[in-house]
Amino acid sequence: MSQPPTGNERPQAPRDARDVVLPKQVVDRSGMAGSRDPNGWSIWSALRVARFVPLIMGLVMLGGFIGLYFQPPGLQKLFALLKLQPGGGTSTPIAVPARPSPSQSDVAAKASGARHVVGLGKLVPLGDIVTVAPPFGSGDARIATMSVKEGDLIEKDAMIATLDNEPTLKAAVLSARASVNAREAALVQTRAAVRASRDEARAAWDRAKVTVANAEREFERVDALFKRGVSTSVSVDQKRATRDEANREVERTKATLSRFDTIDPEQQPDVVVAARTLDSTKADLTRIERELEKAYVRAPRSGTVLTVHVRAGEKPGTKGILNLGDIDHMTAEVEIYQTQIGSVGIGDAVDVTAEALSKPLKGTVSRIGLEVARQTSIDPSPAASTDARVVKVDVTLDPESAALAKRFTNLQVTARITIKDRP
Repeated sequence: MSQPPTGNERPQAPRDARDVVLPKQVVDRSGMAGSRDPNGWSIWSALRVARFVPLIMGLVMLGGFIGLYFQPPGLQKLFALLKLQPGGGTSTPIAVPARPSPSQSDVAAKASGARHVVGLGKLVPLGDIVTVAPPFGSGDARIATMSVKEGDLIEKDAMIATLDNEPTLKAAVLSARASVNAREAALVQTRAAVRASRDEARAAWDRAKVTVANAEREFERVDALFKRGVSTSVSVDQKRATRDEANREVERTKATLSRFDTIDPEQQPDVVVAARTLDSTKADLTRIERELEKAYVRAPRSGTVLTVHVRAGEKPGTKGILNLGDIDHMTAEVEIYQTQIGSVGIGDAVDVTAEALSKPLKGTVSRIGLEVARQTSIDPSPAASTDARVVKVDVTLDPESAALAKRFTNLQVTARITIKDRP
């Protein structure tokens, strides 16, 4: 074993590299198995423990589910001892299957021979809700004035609103009336002209007859003088020509007068043309007066104003101007599943209920629809069907129930129909 050199001795170089002895170094190889914290806990140990966490959580959840759903006697006694109720104090235990809503259970579970049939529906006025729209052809007209408000009771043809095209249409009416007055004056003038022409023709005929008589006497006088040799043949020819011309004038005036005497004065061509022109102008006046109605919105039926959709200055949209309904006579529109509509008959008693109503409404089935359609009234339950096929049934409410329901137009209700025994 070599001795370490002293302070006075110099180290000798090794004779061979293989004879070199290196100093020893301590190497920590524990990192290959995983680093350790100061307390000696390794990551690999933590991972081995963590693999059991999901299993433990699953067992806890399974135990909670079994305990809450089946509620074994031990759990029930524990709840009784601690004076606890499942569900945070509610009367319904946790995890017990929820009861379906009355409408769904009665519709889906009851057989066709059940004593009752239940369906969803809504309250509507008799004759349904009428949406009042602007008159046809009103174009881009806007509301000038509104004559009613929500809650007003109005009669049929009552004024609802006035549109801003009223001044233009009124001006057109005044112009058409002026044209009618002018045509009427022209007709009067034409009739007077026809009467004057007839009188002139009669006077001309009378004058022609006098002229021909004078010409006939003058011809006879000259002809007598000619026969006695006092007058010449030239004078006789002149008087004969004058007589013949007078006779032709009589015929002409007679033909002119016959045009007035043989035809009724009202059938004279000039009078007929003037009368037909007047009729055409009156027809234009009637048309323009009807167009004036495009400036007014009138009630199509009697009822109460339910909703007003526009105000003065606005253009009516797709919702119309207002909704109108006869809420003094309320009905219920109920949707019955197609599998149970065969059990419902006219006159069956109906109980109508809703949370907003202070008491159930009474009524009877008054009409059963003829068409199967998709349901529009949807039960709020998440399990409710949204694509069922139903038939609409109208229920007429008694006077007391109708008075109670008049404030709840379109309220969703549940109707319970009592089925009568039928052969």
